[in-house]
Amino acid sequence: MSSENLKKGAPSPELSQVEKLTHSDSSSTIYSVSHQIAEEDGHPIRYRTCSWQKTTALLMSEYICLAILSFPWSFSILGMVPGVIVTIAVAASVQYTSYILWKFCMKHPEVRDVCDIGRIIFGGSDLAYNLTGVMFVLNNTFIQGLHCLVGAKLLNTLTNSSMCTIAFSAITAIICFVFSLPRTLNQLGGLGTFSAVTMGIAVLLAVIFSGIQPHPAGFTGVPPLVTALPPPGTTFVMGMSAFLNISYTFIGQITLPSFIAEMKNPRDFPKALAAVTICEIIVFTLCGAIMYHYVGFQYMTAPAFGSLQPLYKKIAFSFAIPTIVYLGSLYSSVTARFVFFRIYRKSHHRYSNTVQGWLTWSAILAVTWILAFIIAEVIPFFSDMLSLMSSLFDGWFGFIYWAMAYLILYPAPERWNGTWRSAETILNYFLILFGLYMTVAGTYVSIQSIIDSYKAAAVGSVFTCVSNAL
Repeated sequence: MSSENLKKGAPSPELSQVEKLTHSDSSSTIYSVSHQIAEEDGHPIRYRTCSWQKTTALLMSEYICLAILSFPWSFSILGMVPGVIVTIAVAASVQYTSYILWKFCMKHPEVRDVCDIGRIIFGGSDLAYNLTGVMFVLNNTFIQGLHCLVGAKLLNTLTNSSMCTIAFSAITAIICFVFSLPRTLNQLGGLGTFSAVTMGIAVLLAVIFSGIQPHPAGFTGVPPLVTALPPPGTTFVMGMSAFLNISYTFIGQITLPSFIAEMKNPRDFPKALAAVTICEIIVFTLCGAIMYHYVGFQYMTAPAFGSLQPLYKKIAFSFAIPTIVYLGSLYSSVTARFVFFRIYRKSHHRYSNTVQGWLTWSAILAVTWILAFIIAEVIPFFSDMLSLMSSLFDGWFGFIYWAMAYLILYPAPERWNGTWRSAETILNYFLILFGLYMTVAGTYVSIQSIIDSYKAAAVGSVFTCVSNAL
């Protein structure tokens, strides 16, 4: 190869397959993505097919979810002003770290999921890859468990507890399993758009109903208490739990490498990211602030549907059905893809409609939903489960991994080059420390909150038929 070609970064015809996929400049990114698309061409199942519009739909469906209805509860704990500040601050940090993640994926187009990134940022360690894989699968399975739990809550609420809660949770798992069966994210894009729209309607109705209802559910005659700052009696455990609930809803970077890996043109990812972040800030802040204003501290529940009068609650909650089904299916699909690609690294089963391939895919999905059902029955409470998932995984996949990715992108001499670059470097070191604090303190708070909930008999027992309706 000539020195001129080397300067331009053009890959040599003599480069090996691995070198082609790990070449790091922008021109080799185009080449390697094109190479991946060409490699899939002619196969019945192709993965590099998502446009940025469909990726936006996938992101919208991931973030416009039932966890939004935990924001009013978080605002009621933190107070109106800190609630808004924390919401905007977390959104800004997620936008920034997601952008770093994208830049890292552009430099390493061979990345298929967050586990590949874990291997790279820890120096090619197989142990780091495997540990990341364990956390990746656990995170997604916990989210599936949350959807089993919420699905049972919804069915109990809509049917006035006509069946055993365990049965409703199992029904939710089975329905989600069926919707998890498509093999590519492109096939889930249309359902994702529908899910985001219906969840948006559910949030809008909840906000409107909270304002027009004569009084919140459980009203005792005392007017709703709304405070600018944390209300009297707020403890560290309560405040940290509220922060973790907000963080959980925003932090979804764990799936972004999987989305980017299926884009036809990953350069367009920032468009999808910007569109989703703007919607998130508007929807999350308005939902939290308005519902807290009308419901007040003493009548707030999580999710906030429970603060509505029965008829309003059923109407608004019913629009969340597509999101409960779709988003659980999306996380199951991402997990199954991770396992499936490891089983069939080079096999034709990966790209073809073979009986063995489909049986393996279906079996992986089935296992994830069985585990999710068990988790839903063992941790049968909404807010504490959000806090626990946030503390266990979001410190790593919301802050630490992407700060470390930044340090890989900008080696030691370069990361201190100039005032702005040095300030950004200091910020990323802070993100690593904050992620560690969030993991340690958040886990303590989540466990303590679970213990407090059981002591106060605020939640049901494990594997119970007792209704968990809102």
